Amino acid sequence: NFEYFNLSNEVNIGVPANFELAQNYPNPFNPSTTINYNIPVDGKVSIVLFDMSGREVSTLVNDVKTAGFYSVNFNASSLSSGVYYYTINSNGFSDTKKMMLVK
Repeated sequence: NFEYFNLSNEVNIGVPANFELAQNYPNPFNPSTTINYNIPVDGKVSIVLFDMSGREVSTLVNDVKTAGFYSVNFNASSLSSGVYYYTINSNGFSDTKKMMLVK
């Protein structure tokens, strides 16, 4: 049994209900990974990568974004194997996740 629906050409998925920083995938990774994040309101977004000692390694995102669903790809071919942390900061929201680079 099936039924056809006439959908309009444009599908509106809306905006996320709250801030979210997803776990990168794949994890562990070599040499590239993807990080998804959701922003429910317009504003400045910063995603920064740190090494185990807390030193800033890379800035993945540092831009004003409109509310929506986003994804950033990160290529770590210039980094050594190990555990890294990435942090998002936007409109008072902050979250940190751990990722592992295995070469």
